[in-house]
Amino acid sequence: MSQTAGNIGMDTLDSEVVPSSLVEISPILRVSNEVEASNPRVAYLCRFYVFEKACKLDPTSSGRGVLQFKSALLRRLEHEDETTLSGRQQISDAREMQSFYQDYYKKYIQALLNAADKADRAQLTKAYQTAAVLFKVLKAVNQTEDVEVADEILEAHKKFEGKILIDVPYNNLPHDPDSQNQAITKFPKIQPIAIALRNTRDLPWPAGHKKKLDEDMLDWLQTVFGFQKDNVANQRENLILLLVNVQIRQFPRPEQQPKLDDRAVSFVMKKIFKNYNKWCKYLGRKTSLWLPTIQQEVQQRKLLYIGLYLLIWGEAANLRLMPACLCYIYHHMAFELYGMLAGSVSPMTGERIKPAYGGEDEAFLQKVVTPIDNRVAKEAKRSRGGKSKHSERRHYDDFNEYFCYRSTRCFQLGWPMRDDADFFCQTAEELRKSYRWFSAFALGRLFSIQRWRRNDDVDDTFDKILTFM
Repeated sequence: MSQTAGNIGMDTLDSEVVPSSLVEISPILRVSNEVEASNPRVAYLCRFYVFEKACKLDPTSSGRGVLQFKSALLRRLEHEDETTLSGRQQISDAREMQSFYQDYYKKYIQALLNAADKADRAQLTKAYQTAAVLFKVLKAVNQTEDVEVADEILEAHKKFEGKILIDVPYNNLPHDPDSQNQAITKFPKIQPIAIALRNTRDLPWPAGHKKKLDEDMLDWLQTVFGFQKDNVANQRENLILLLVNVQIRQFPRPEQQPKLDDRAVSFVMKKIFKNYNKWCKYLGRKTSLWLPTIQQEVQQRKLLYIGLYLLIWGEAANLRLMPACLCYIYHHMAFELYGMLAGSVSPMTGERIKPAYGGEDEAFLQKVVTPIDNRVAKEAKRSRGGKSKHSERRHYDDFNEYFCYRSTRCFQLGWPMRDDADFFCQTAEELRKSYRWFSAFALGRLFSIQRWRRNDDVDDTFDKILTFM
């Protein structure tokens, strides 16, 4: 719709014109419009719940368009209160909501679940979403009237509560509880890869972890390192499709029972870690890609290494402009991964090795990515709108060079990263010195290349340039 929040009228109140700060109420408003024809009173109660939630989300109406939205919604509620009350079939709003919820559950969810084919996934998904919203409104109305929710309704809600996640957004491959029943996941080239990823045997899950159905290696990596849920879903699909494409093109197998070819895994691993291996070689460091001696565990370890890199890359955001920084982060996290799988014990604590930044929700984003991003942002402010000299602040190339010094200066940053390291606390004078050194180094490389190409002698020109720096 092309309307703005300020033009919402009495007859038009759509979820598409909800202010951005109140986006959480869009599904509820959508359900209220959906049930309007069958039960106006239930639609009114849904809109009243929307108004209460909007007041909690933005009590001062400071968001753009929020005041106009609330005013239009309040006018509509005042108009509909008496008109819908006369058409109420039960003696109270609580009973009206319970009756409507039960009817909706039997007519849509139960009927679709009992269908012989169960083919219409879209309808069932929509029914789950609508029922979930109705249950929230029902609980709010019952709490207002101090009425207990009927046991029959609670049991019905528990039956499909876990299946509400069935409508998980995805690109090509579904990754929800019902995904195994979809035709694409049964494809002969995809199914064995999904099975290989679910090989979580001997992986040390954290104490107290409640294992869910069909958890795989990427779920384990999320649990121990604290990656974001949506990132895990995206990189799972990314990894599966990478392996499928390589296996189909490079290593087709005619067997009736296909399996994940280890050559395809090695091929993907070689491609992904090409830059990381060069980085380690340049700095004179051994890689953290150590494989077990037991052959049955090699493929699992390779998939874990690849999955860890993809998850780091998926949340790196602007750090992708600093590939050497990503190599540094991966180097340490892969070492932690190896330590956990090998059962290594910390000499300091005497306990098994754990990730330095823990596995809390979004730990990697908040504790690894955000501090580096904040440092880059502070350097950007030094530019004063691009007016300051290049030597007075660091750019992405400068940050990237920090992780490429042959003197392994970057490893002084440590892991977990030290807050007092020069990476985070470099002064303007140190910037100028490092800039002069790096510029001299870069120019020296440039002129040596020109000299190699048999150009004119440039020693004098090089010395003159250095005098101006």
